[in-house]
Amino acid sequence: MSMTYSMDAINQLSDAEFVSVLGGIFEHSPWVAQAVATRRPFLSVHDLHASMAHAVRSADEDARLTLIRAHPELAGKAAVRGELTEESTREQSGAGLNQCSPEEFTELQRLNAAYNDKFGFPFIIAVRGHDRQSIIRHFAQRLNSDRVTEMHECIEQIVQIGGFRLADLIRS
Repeated sequence: MSMTYSMDAINQLSDAEFVSVLGGIFEHSPWVAQAVATRRPFLSVHDLHASMAHAVRSADEDARLTLIRAHPELAGKAAVRGELTEESTREQSGAGLNQCSPEEFTELQRLNAAYNDKFGFPFIIAVRGHDRQSIIRHFAQRLNSDRVTEMHECIEQIVQIGGFRLADLIRS
């Protein structure tokens, strides 16, 4: 995301342009941007994020589950094959997940499999501010949760990721 926008510019986009520019804020889920396009003008990035967060939190369970499942595994097969979105690649690299030792990589693969087996969706954490060890520690702790708690936690992490992505895209 090399280009940044002002809040005024975001507010003046056509609905289609708005969805095109903000469609990747929530991973492979342009419906979130579509849901808030008609609520413009937004006063601030915070205002826009709050509106998008509300759209995500108030979506039905199927939509929330689809959103969770749209996210790649951390240091998973898609990362190895170079198939992540530009945003996910940057976020995972920023947390050093592209520099895992063979042991860390093996541990993440084990955790990904165990988590997916237990919950039926990938582990999601807003990696900014975390390092590999911190991510692995949270991963292991959250494996002890129940599905309802984890689904809620994943949505909150996704909302946080969306906030980071908006802040990167829009200058105040």
